[in-house]
Amino acid sequence: MLAFLSLARAKKLKSCLVYLFFLGFMGSPSLGLAQGVTLYTPYTKISVPPGQSIDYSIDIINNGSAVRNASLTVVGLPKDWPYELKSGGWSVGQVSVLPKERKNVSLQVQVPYKVNKGSYTFQVVSPGMGQLPLTVVVSEQGTFNTEFNSTQPNMEGAANSTFTFNATLRNSTAEDQVYALQAQAPPGWNVSFKADYKQVSSVNIESYKTKDITIEIKPTDDTKAGKYKVPVIATTNGTSADLALEVVVTGSYAMELTTPSGLLSGEITAGDTKNIDLTVKNTGSAEIKNVQLQSSAPSKWEVTFEPQKIDNLIPGGYVNVKASIKADRKAIPGDYVVNIDAKAAETSSKVSFRMAVETSLLWGWLGILIVILALGAVYYLFKKYGRR
Repeated sequence: MLAFLSLARAKKLKSCLVYLFFLGFMGSPSLGLAQGVTLYTPYTKISVPPGQSIDYSIDIINNGSAVRNASLTVVGLPKDWPYELKSGGWSVGQVSVLPKERKNVSLQVQVPYKVNKGSYTFQVVSPGMGQLPLTVVVSEQGTFNTEFNSTQPNMEGAANSTFTFNATLRNSTAEDQVYALQAQAPPGWNVSFKADYKQVSSVNIESYKTKDITIEIKPTDDTKAGKYKVPVIATTNGTSADLALEVVVTGSYAMELTTPSGLLSGEITAGDTKNIDLTVKNTGSAEIKNVQLQSSAPSKWEVTFEPQKIDNLIPGGYVNVKASIKADRKAIPGDYVVNIDAKAAETSSKVSFRMAVETSLLWGWLGILIVILALGAVYYLFKKYGRR
């Protein structure tokens, strides 16, 4: 009886061994499936600098005799490395492959700028079918930073001034960058950028290099006094930097020199003095101080002012000034120009008077007297010697 049981067990054990051998020879369904699909790309280990975009071309090869639906996923990739799987212009997560054929998908991986130097390994996996290990060697220590600085980010001046800032833009990434330059200024303000003595809207900066940039800001002439923030931005596809500039507008400086009537011409007799009423107006929005009255007149003419100096002129205010113009006593009849300036440190105004010089009445009467005397002399001579 015991012998019979031992024989039965031996036969059962033999059957199990045969079955296991058959499975090992033929392969389990999952093993056969894994052997039937291959994921392939020619470049499985590459070296790139920080910020590089990598494009893999991956073939999914169906070596089997049945259609395979290969799901695709990427595992092991650092979380801050964006990627995308595409085929036929679509983002895909599963590809169907006919027997003995292949389908191609593209894998785009973006290496960030801020990344440590070293090797990074990840896999493209088709669960239950196959996997493709890939290695990226980051060749340099990377950083995402771009630096935009100015030693003098705050300036003060009049509304009709041009504010010029000197700035430095530093490319701290591992690649050459083209930075677009933009400014967010109040409406109507003009902002321009200059690099290498040329006006630009973008600049090309090599890796780890700097570029000096001049930023010119011109407010509108009617800008009210106050503080104004002007953010300036330098951007690329992968990095950017901001520079906060501040413009302090004290108001606009403008002055008008004129006459109450607006008349800018007159008559004067040689050697005489003519008084002209002037008005100096502050047409800006800021106070003007130390306004000097000056003149430019023909030789030997004299021009004086009362007052000669205006200490301050408030916005919208005016001061009346009397100008005394004395012509040269030997001036011949004709037109002469007298220029008068009102000058301050911030602004000035100028008018030109056309003065017509007339002959003095004294000389006129003297001329008449000479003519009379000459006629009298002729009459006397004719009467005395005419009878002979």
